[in-house]
Amino acid sequence: MDDLYTLIRDKTKTQEGSHRVAAEIVAGMIRGSKHWTLDMLDELWKKLTPFLNEVCTNLSVETVSHWGSCFKYGMEDEDPRRMYRPIEFLRSLMNNQTMGNTFLETSQWSLIQKLSNFEWRIPAIWCAINQYAKEFLDHPYKAIREHIASVLGTSLSFDIRLSNGQSTRHPNVDQFIDSIRERLNQAIKIYEKKPLANISGQNVEIDSESRRAVNYIETVIQLHTQIFSGHIQPVKHAIIRIFPHLCEIDSIVANDDFIRDSAIICRMCLAVTYFNPSFIEELIEQLEQICSSPKWHARRAAIEFIQNMIFCNLFNARPYAQRLRQLVF
Repeated sequence: MDDLYTLIRDKTKTQEGSHRVAAEIVAGMIRGSKHWTLDMLDELWKKLTPFLNEVCTNLSVETVSHWGSCFKYGMEDEDPRRMYRPIEFLRSLMNNQTMGNTFLETSQWSLIQKLSNFEWRIPAIWCAINQYAKEFLDHPYKAIREHIASVLGTSLSFDIRLSNGQSTRHPNVDQFIDSIRERLNQAIKIYEKKPLANISGQNVEIDSESRRAVNYIETVIQLHTQIFSGHIQPVKHAIIRIFPHLCEIDSIVANDDFIRDSAIICRMCLAVTYFNPSFIEELIEQLEQICSSPKWHARRAAIEFIQNMIFCNLFNARPYAQRLRQLVF
């Protein structure tokens, strides 16, 4: 271990190479220890945990990718029951966030993302991550919000209904979306009432509450897209219930090209998905509600959505042709 500490404390021009060597050694130790006895594992992680803590609090632009590869390849295709110590270490990074240091916080979230190696096999870990991460959807730093949205999207992507009708033990998409829907509605109302920037002469003041509201809206949009990018059964009742809010967003972000384009993408992710007949009735009710809204941007977003949704659900939406025609015309 002394040699490993020497490598990670190298401050010369060879720092990146030293970290790479240390990362490869640690990856080999993690991967090779799967056949060790419990006593040997306890002894290893008693020494490895403080070492990795020091690594994770001193990551740099040059070294973070090497330690990401360390965890990725050290745990890849392994039984999570044999890898519970590195899994628990990565989970513990959530509780050791370095507040105020954006790069370190972003780097630690990127390491947590390496747990995606285990996919559906660590439901308890995904539940813990989901419970913690959802409180930071309005984080002030965009890079961190993007990582949080990605991690949450992964944690929710394994909520599927099995052939016997039972659901998995992973975070429930319906419960999660319903829990953020009310807060999203509040964020939209806050942004409608308070301008993001107050200009007084040559001074420009950013309203902190409106800034948090915009951050929250942006992260929810990214999360919605993440769910559809990796979920086997992405369409849930809560996804349909939150859809009107995703249309309302267009009314308040008309001048923000990035959020507007992201909102269009997230709605199109839903539009191009095949709907089971059980979801179509509920979706059309939501569309009827949006099309009766006084907000022009929301109505336009709904009509654009209908065009794409019909194209991808031509046959199972046919019984609702008359109602859909009334919405468009």
